[in-house]
Amino acid sequence: MAVTKQVDDVRILEAIDAGVDLFGENYIQEAKRKFEITGNRVEWHFIGHLQRNKAKYAVRFIEMIHSLDRFELAVEIDRRAGIEGRVMKVLVEVNIAGESSKSGVTAEELPELIRRVASLANLSVRGLMTMPPWFSDPEDARPFFRKLRSLRDRIEKEGIPGVGMEELSMGMSNDYVVAVEEGATIVRVGRAIFGERV
Repeated sequence: MAVTKQVDDVRILEAIDAGVDLFGENYIQEAKRKFEITGNRVEWHFIGHLQRNKAKYAVRFIEMIHSLDRFELAVEIDRRAGIEGRVMKVLVEVNIAGESSKSGVTAEELPELIRRVASLANLSVRGLMTMPPWFSDPEDARPFFRKLRSLRDRIEKEGIPGVGMEELSMGMSNDYVVAVEEGATIVRVGRAIFGERV
């Protein structure tokens, strides 16, 4: 996934011409504006912290939300998706390192949140997302990726009706190789595609 945070429209269109068809954005207003430029030519995922009052915009054009981290948000997305007549694909964000600066549920809270979200008719849980601490050596991130995969396996074994665990969204420009080795199905790559942010 090509992450477009602070990336200008020209470079996004160049990426599309080069064959990129999956994009992620951190801010819903930016995602909405960029979607208006690209239209349905590509798929947009939302990867930032989603506020409840922005859910109504997300369900109109976002294919998957990677950052579901609380039941109140799930209820609002479910309600808004119902109004739009669609089922919204979501990933539950897990704060594996317990960093206060990052969103996400704890590993301990995860199973209960997924069981509750599974009861909502207009949401479809497709997997998990995490953002480990930043390390200069990507190998230091490996234990965090491995733990997310282990959590995914544990949830999968529960066999919660309507819950799929096919996606693991983890890894960025500096550590995506390690993330893929640990089972990532979606890596969020910005700098390695678009260069340094200006």
